[in-house]
Amino acid sequence: MPIASNFTSIFSKDWELNFTQCTPNGYLKYTDLCNILQLTAGDHAEIGGISFTDMQEFHQAWVLSRMKLEIESLPKWKDVVTVKTWIISLENSRSVRALEMYVGGKKIIGCETYWAVFNTKLRRPEPLALPHEHFEKYATKFSTEERVKKIDLPKYMKNASERKVVLSDLDIVNHVNNVKYLEWCLDLVNFKSILKQDLKSFDMNFMKELVLGDEVSIQEASLDNKSIYSIAKEGKTCFALELNWK
Repeated sequence: MPIASNFTSIFSKDWELNFTQCTPNGYLKYTDLCNILQLTAGDHAEIGGISFTDMQEFHQAWVLSRMKLEIESLPKWKDVVTVKTWIISLENSRSVRALEMYVGGKKIIGCETYWAVFNTKLRRPEPLALPHEHFEKYATKFSTEERVKKIDLPKYMKNASERKVVLSDLDIVNHVNNVKYLEWCLDLVNFKSILKQDLKSFDMNFMKELVLGDEVSIQEASLDNKSIYSIAKEGKTCFALELNWK
């Protein structure tokens, strides 16, 4: 679709939190936090003419490669949160996007995401086929204290769980949605730590896609104030998660 008349390079959207997005203590789930951030990024791409629909004319889609979140506090049920987002860089098949979440004008969450342009027929990265020069790039405007990173997995990790990919795990690109990986791992965490909001930041790396019927193993390890998780198929790591606790 054409670039919207209200397009701006820094985009802002309000979201009112409903009860389905919250844990039993009334605070936003980490998985739904990630969903809201990514939906806001998607809305910005939509009004800027580089949405999933636009890209599908060239059999392309944005897929998430890395994501970092730094959390001061979580919003709660019925809060109206404001999410702001902008592009830090976009070159060839790669883009870095910043996001911030506010409640009542106070920043409570910072996020940096690293995306790849993915050919949905060839199942591999390729340069973006659409023009993007109208997006101003903010090369020094960061939303987090630390940048997105590659997670170093420890040599020894114990097997924590196994599962098989089912239909409800898939998204419109016909692979496991990135938030599902996080959900699988957080289900293995002590729920008291989640409800007490002891998580101050986390990183996610997405390396290989998973599809319907794939069987995976989930490994875990603890290092000081960190919990590390990995998801592997046939011995090859598809996803890594680093949780940093208060």
